[in-house]
Amino acid sequence: MTDVARTAGVSVSTVSHVVNGTRRVAAATRDKVHQAMGLLGYEHNPIARSLAAGSNRTIGLALTAASNPYWVDLVQGIDGEATRAGLNLIIVDTRDDARHEAVAVANLLAHHIEGLVIAPSDDWRHLTLPLLRDHPVPYVIVDRIDPDLRADQVGVENEASTAAVIDHLISAGHTRIGMIAGISGLATSAERLRGFRNAHHHADLAIDPCLIVEGASTSEGGRRAALALLDLPEPPTAVFAANNDMTIGALAAFKAAGIRVPRDLAIVHFDDFAWADLFSPGLTAIAQPSAAIGARAVQLLVRRMTDREAPPQTIRLPAEIMHRESCGCPPRT
Repeated sequence: MTDVARTAGVSVSTVSHVVNGTRRVAAATRDKVHQAMGLLGYEHNPIARSLAAGSNRTIGLALTAASNPYWVDLVQGIDGEATRAGLNLIIVDTRDDARHEAVAVANLLAHHIEGLVIAPSDDWRHLTLPLLRDHPVPYVIVDRIDPDLRADQVGVENEASTAAVIDHLISAGHTRIGMIAGISGLATSAERLRGFRNAHHHADLAIDPCLIVEGASTSEGGRRAALALLDLPEPPTAVFAANNDMTIGALAAFKAAGIRVPRDLAIVHFDDFAWADLFSPGLTAIAQPSAAIGARAVQLLVRRMTDREAPPQTIRLPAEIMHRESCGCPPRT
């Protein structure tokens, strides 16, 4: 900026006001500054400026950029709380792939972020976690809680809510309940599977291993898993889909097969979404407080940025069962 000021014949403060827009500058003077910037190849670098000031007030968010409404609501909660805390937010897509995740996080670290919120991939301990340990940047795990890791974490109560909705199906008379499970290796997938098993155990009901099919946490995976369940010699009378993307795929498979929900087969799922009650029948679902989870993650991160020695916290927010018609029961008021 000193070189630009010398070339333009103005003060350094005038150059600063032009590049930062902090004060009105006469058009002729502004043009001289821009000409000098072009001549010298000067580019305004806000990161360098923030480093000189000792803080850039920027945090990173690393998660899969899937179109699942859960992630959209989570990001809104994170962004809203970050704004309230006076923080800027940079979002990167991990694609739920460990190698891509490590590269994305490395790019965030190169931008000198002051903190990170991450929804880790299934194999993040081998690449991304060592990267974070090599860089003293505070981080918070969101959604996919790792009980063996001493770190700030926030997510929903997966096991109890899954067990509750499966118990509801069992109490309605279902003894063969299929499960379309999420990506193996993810904490959320494992917790929801444990909830599914726990409900059967408490009801003293055996589980046919053929009734648990992985749906890759995607709509297409859910469709294939649903077809696999329908092809069993003794198909289930009810199905639990472990996220909303897989639910959409399962419903498509049922429709193509001429299955009427809930007359021929009941379905319930994890992750309520805005139009679930507009389906016919309305979908019985477990609703996560996704925006609240995102906001709480930022609050934990701000606390960690302020006090590096604070004991780590793991927070689980309760889920809510939205009772509609797809489980085969009339909706409750």
